[in-house]
Amino acid sequence: MQKNNIELLQKIFPTLIFYSVKEEFILKVSPNHLLAILTFLQKHSLFSYKQLICISVIDHPKRKFRFEIVYNLLSISFNKRLYISVSVFEGKIVNSVSHLFFSAGWYEREIWDIFGLFFYNHSNLRRILTDYGFKGHPLRKDFPLAGFVEVKYTTFTKSITYGAESFFQEYRNYFLIFQSIKNQVLFV
Repeated sequence: MQKNNIELLQKIFPTLIFYSVKEEFILKVSPNHLLAILTFLQKHSLFSYKQLICISVIDHPKRKFRFEIVYNLLSISFNKRLYISVSVFEGKIVNSVSHLFFSAGWYEREIWDIFGLFFYNHSNLRRILTDYGFKGHPLRKDFPLAGFVEVKYTTFTKSITYGAESFFQEYRNYFLIFQSIKNQVLFV
């Protein structure tokens, strides 16, 4: 992407924040302008970002805008990548881009399932990686490490059972173990 292309983008979308890191270009966009900017970047001949490589989400639980959604675009014509970053707060509805990029359908379903971000106008938004009865969204930083329930398959009944979490590790006093090792090393 050349400097005059960037100036053109900033004239058309004045709220756009642009920066680059090691020749990789990043655009910071408001969620309300996301569809317009992605459509422009896909259709305009100076850019022609026709392929969506992936959509990633970063969870920042202590920020006002908790989630940052990053769209990774590729222009095959110019062999350039562009990252579009959108910051949203928890509960914000984001417009789906699955009608612009076919690959976005899978990524948006995965983000819905794992992070709980809702995509408006998505044709098939449902759980994709977790069970339908699963409660919560496992990649959020406030999700408990062990989960809420224990799921296991029993061969006796040949079924999946749900139960309360159970941890079989005994409580250990690691301070005493290290103290005894330290004493043995000192007396050798």
